[in-house]
Amino acid sequence: MFFRKAGFQKGRAWIEISRENLRHNVGQLRALLPKECELMPVLKANAYGHGAAMIAKELQKLGVQAFCVATALEGVELRQSGIRGEILVLGYTHPEQFSLLRRHRLTQTVVDFDYAQVLNSYGKEIRVHIGVDTGMHRLGENWENLNRIRHLFHMRNLRVAGMFTHLCAADGENEEDQAFTAMQAQRFYRTVGNIETSECTSLKAHILGSYGLLHYPELAGNYARIGIALYGLLSSEEDLSRCPVNLRTVLSLKARVASVKELRAGESAGYNRAFTALRQTRTATLAIGYADGLPRALSCGVGSVLINGRRAPIIGKICMDQTLVDITGIPDVRPGDAAVVIGESGEESISACDLAKQAGTITNEILSRLGPRLERVLEK
Repeated sequence: MFFRKAGFQKGRAWIEISRENLRHNVGQLRALLPKECELMPVLKANAYGHGAAMIAKELQKLGVQAFCVATALEGVELRQSGIRGEILVLGYTHPEQFSLLRRHRLTQTVVDFDYAQVLNSYGKEIRVHIGVDTGMHRLGENWENLNRIRHLFHMRNLRVAGMFTHLCAADGENEEDQAFTAMQAQRFYRTVGNIETSECTSLKAHILGSYGLLHYPELAGNYARIGIALYGLLSSEEDLSRCPVNLRTVLSLKARVASVKELRAGESAGYNRAFTALRQTRTATLAIGYADGLPRALSCGVGSVLINGRRAPIIGKICMDQTLVDITGIPDVRPGDAAVVIGESGEESISACDLAKQAGTITNEILSRLGPRLERVLEK
């Protein structure tokens, strides 16, 4: 990853991270936490494209002591960046990488009973949290298999430190989704209660994610695994409009104007000549493309950027490394100027939710695909 402090020359395309907005969001989310519950920020996929090490260091300054990631290698990156405290690997780790768990003091999720046996056969103690499947049917041992879950506490090489489940419909507004969430919570608490009675009294139990905390803050637990909300966003604009707290966007995405050209009426531009000028047209080539995470679905006028406080439609097909925009009518655009892909310019703004809606996806995907060529710059 490329990281530069604010004040250095920003390159071809970059991400600006607002320290102030991140801290604001932490405060807003902490205010919702149930009693004796701590934030466990989700830093997977490079902290949803924001820069995992940079974000973790800022969170550590705010007293955050536990994090979660998707892969062991993501956890290793955090440790190598000086991050302390618990780091929970939420996903599968191959047996060939079990040594990383011990070397870097990572906590591994038990994704099911069979996987627990593989972990135990490694022959050296591994710290784990047990995933409990309460209805999502993705990862975790089925909540009904209580004897199997109990057996995990007697496996010689597993040090069970926690249990968790994932609420798969906590974003739902209808009665059916609300009932399903209540059922998942009931199943989880019943399982934890049975285990704490018979096997262990000091487990870290966690059930809340971003939507869980926002919609069901009364659900008790020791951690809240907060991902997308930490960054001031939810999966869609509609979800954000219903958000019960004031979240602020942490990320802005910008790119340099590399070249400015004039097209005569009838001339075409880009691959497959996908754009043909109907009139004298002024274009700018931006130094960002789909290899940087800009969705190709925004091609041919679907998306736009902001330059000098004005909207510039994307023309032609987005390329791997460049994007063409129509700047006809926008004065004083020169090579080296900054175009705003996500963020504000003058009175105009484009959000990650806007891009997601135009591309037919969710905000999480837009952010997590922002690539390693983009410099991450920490601002105030």
